[in-house]
Amino acid sequence: MNVGWIPIRFLASGNDVSTRFVIPNKNRVRSGGERPWEGIPARFGERIRERVPAVSDEVIEAIRDRVPAYRRPLRGRFGAGIRRGVEEALAQFTGLIVDPGLDRTARDEVYRALGRGEFRERRSLDALLAAYRVGARVAWRRIAEAAIEARLDRRTMALLAESVFAYIDEISALSVEGYAEAQTEAAGEAERRRRRLARLLIGEPAPDEASARRAAHEARWEPPATLAAVAWTGGDRRLRSSLGAGVLALEEDEGPALALVPDPDAPGARARLERATREALAAVGPTVPWLEAATSARRARATHRLAAAGVVGADGLVVAAEHLPELVAHGDDALLAELAARRLAPLATETPASRRRLLATLRAWLDHQGEAARAAAELHVHPQTVRYRVGRLRALLGDALDDPAGRFELALALRARPAADVPAAARESARNAE
Repeated sequence: MNVGWIPIRFLASGNDVSTRFVIPNKNRVRSGGERPWEGIPARFGERIRERVPAVSDEVIEAIRDRVPAYRRPLRGRFGAGIRRGVEEALAQFTGLIVDPGLDRTARDEVYRALGRGEFRERRSLDALLAAYRVGARVAWRRIAEAAIEARLDRRTMALLAESVFAYIDEISALSVEGYAEAQTEAAGEAERRRRRLARLLIGEPAPDEASARRAAHEARWEPPATLAAVAWTGGDRRLRSSLGAGVLALEEDEGPALALVPDPDAPGARARLERATREALAAVGPTVPWLEAATSARRARATHRLAAAGVVGADGLVVAAEHLPELVAHGDDALLAELAARRLAPLATETPASRRRLLATLRAWLDHQGEAARAAAELHVHPQTVRYRVGRLRALLGDALDDPAGRFELALALRARPAADVPAAARESARNAE
């Protein structure tokens, strides 16, 4: 009889952790009325149990001969694992015929362990499943010989054949489970190592090159020539994978997530970043050598904070290099607030609506170096309106509008938040001045 099928479909090969399986439902065989070995006389199990040692040797030789991955001396852990797997399979099968209620919990671990071992040896499951098929053919020939000698009837012979295949189905499924478990464990460990590496690279002070390269090797991460940090919030879980291969990511309980993106200036890299972050509030730091990742991360986080506060525009990916003045101004928010409180205090006596108009006019007038026409175009008002408001500002602010240092301080103060109103500290300063 040709044993050419096994009810398992292995959908991928290789060692990639994304390998997917269709795992047979072993519970289907063990539950309900589908336990074919229950219909086989127990005395036949005792009969074939005597042949287990000889059949084991034959199965092992057949596997070595027909499965290329196992065509090597059976020494060490490899040899012990193969022999134990074959002997356990045959002993357990005969045991089920003798006692269908046999507790197999401990023995099942043997086949999970074989699956895990294949993953750790960096092989696909193809070889192990092929070994099961080869073993089933050899075992069935010897079991069939014993059944003919025992003059089993046709129904029992059919049950015997079904039992062999159902049993191979079960142990194959257990090995697939073990392989998948090992993949999951390896992926988890790899992810932990990559997170540790990311924390090392963005830590202060920067790590020495030897330590960084050692951590990169352990994380199986190839250091790029350059990288850039991306800080984001509001993206879904797919965002990180959308950033591309080789990304080191950190997602903390508090604060924005952070990713270190290799070669951010490569062709198409900027467009990929923009696509990946289009649903998130995201900021990218400067491109730096990989050992200076902390600089890019610090800048990305600072820019993200300003974007979240509305200090800089947040339409799409916010680029730190395009907002250096704001980053400088907000390097010490408390100091900036103090400057704003002092310089803008005279406006605290205005109504909220008047204050908003005057602040907007002051910023446009300063940005356009006192040119009323250009400021008016930005504000969508008449130039004469701008001149009137600047006159009002002169009355409130005194000589500051004509003093270079005063204009510089006003420009900085206008970049404090909230920009549309004078901070409470400024109103307090105005009351104290009175």
